[in-house]
Amino acid sequence: VQLQASGGGLVQAGGSLRLSCAVSGRFFINSYVMGWFRQAPGREREFVAAIRWSRGSTDYADSVKGRFTISRDNAKNTVYLQMNNLKPEDTAVYYCAAQPMRSIVVVTTLPGLYEYWGQGTQVTVSS
Repeated sequence: VQLQASGGGLVQAGGSLRLSCAVSGRFFINSYVMGWFRQAPGREREFVAAIRWSRGSTDYADSVKGRFTISRDNAKNTVYLQMNNLKPEDTAVYYCAAQPMRSIVVVTTLPGLYEYWGQGTQVTVSS
């Protein structure tokens, strides 16, 4: 499984960005959970959002609820993170990740459960 993240950049507070994560490789994508995480300098990697590919159900960190939206495009094997009303505290390197669903109940918030990671894309929000 290969993940290629893109779409980061510099934006003013209140602005928007859309991150993309292109997924490739020989695997059954419907059996995966896709997640977005972020890591700011000096801080641990933290959960942002996740989507179960087959059902499209989503999870969000409290800090981004109502501002960020995760979605997927089946035809393009791509996961998106639409980020609106960005704040300076959203500044971080954003990573996409993939976790195989081994049961009906899946923990989506722990980075250690994800097996595949993209290279990260920088998001900088100026005040």
